[in-house]
Amino acid sequence: MAIATRCRSGIAHGSDGAGISLDEQALAVRAGGAIRALREKSGLSMREAAARAGISQPFLSQIERGQNMPSMITVYRLAEALDVTPGDLLPASTDSQVEIVRNGEGRVLPVADRADAAFGRVLLMNPQSLLQVIEYKIAADQYIGEWFQTPGVLALYVMDGELDITVEGAGTYRVGPGDLITHPSPLRHRWLLVDNRPAEALLIIADSAAPI
Repeated sequence: MAIATRCRSGIAHGSDGAGISLDEQALAVRAGGAIRALREKSGLSMREAAARAGISQPFLSQIERGQNMPSMITVYRLAEALDVTPGDLLPASTDSQVEIVRNGEGRVLPVADRADAAFGRVLLMNPQSLLQVIEYKIAADQYIGEWFQTPGVLALYVMDGELDITVEGAGTYRVGPGDLITHPSPLRHRWLLVDNRPAEALLIIADSAAPI
């Protein structure tokens, strides 16, 4: 599986962890440890977990050893395979009850494990929260076409540009600046840029047990 090799912060990523900042390296180790612990708790072997998540066993081994940060799609697939939330796989960076993510801050994850993937800036995704909030600034020619699904209810607010949102079994919807689209997150869905023009959007996913 190809590994994303660039990010908005300008830090390169490689399968051996080379070029990753010290902070990101520490995060990768923590995330890998959390994934390994949850996999072992579930009773799944590495091969079984990798098969359920649709990734290779060597790639999962790299993730668990902290040699690679999983992409957004891999986080979601592993969470589904282990029957946990995506936030369980990405430990919070702080235990404070109040957290501010400043402009330009936040964990940056590629959408998919490929070099041309768009990136999401994770504003909120941790085990203590019933919400996930991710900002996307999608440039022309960046890949965002993965099919996603996760438990809960999804809301996507478009800030700039246009996106075609395909919800499996429901159709395709074009949304533009100021538009909000919601649907049950377990429905498979994917986004595409309209005419390959850049777009910005804010994704919010609420646990189905949380009040909306």
